[in-house]
Amino acid sequence: MFVIFVIWVAIGIYLIQIDHGKAQIVMGLCIFYFSFLLMPVFIYYRYKDGKYKKYILNDQKLRDAFNQQEKK
Repeated sequence: MFVIFVIWVAIGIYLIQIDHGKAQIVMGLCIFYFSFLLMPVFIYYRYKDGKYKKYILNDQKLRDAFNQQEKK
């Protein structure tokens, strides 16, 4: 999917360079493709295993961090 996006961007840039009438539409559809298809697939793939939970701050993690600072 990423390869399709890169090729699409290259075609869009080429069309803009030659002043083709549909160049803006091609680039707009490319951004639409990236925003609503490629990005959600990427987000799902990265967060499906729950590895992000260690990066979420909660009260207990903040208390532990402050307690470690006070001990130093």
